[in-house]
Amino acid sequence: QVTLMESGGGSVQAGESLRLSCVASRYTRTRYCMAWFRQSPGKEREVVAVFSTGDGDQYPDASVKDRFTISQDNAKKTLYLQMNNLAPEDTAMYYCAASFGLDYCQGFDPKSFNYWGQGTQVTVSS
Repeated sequence: QVTLMESGGGSVQAGESLRLSCVASRYTRTRYCMAWFRQSPGKEREVVAVFSTGDGDQYPDASVKDRFTISQDNAKKTLYLQMNNLAPEDTAMYYCAASFGLDYCQGFDPKSFNYWGQGTQVTVSS
């Protein structure tokens, strides 16, 4: 069973940076779609950034483009999300999600992803 473990969340001031990490355990596939989602209280879970072996990085959420960068280290089986110039509206629980054995993401709906981490909290104060 594949497991995903996020880390790197915390409480920061507006304008500061954080880097989230997601370590994937017990998988051997080289083709995948992995993503970062976030969810604030009372809101639906929304996709922030996506990386797939076929398309590379994508940022469906226009509000994070030019501030957030998704990347991956295959040797370490780790997905990253570098978040710069954080704003209070970025406050949320951030989740790592993945589907393996495919080169392209099957959409950005949470139901498209087979594996999820437990989440890491990001809190940005003004």
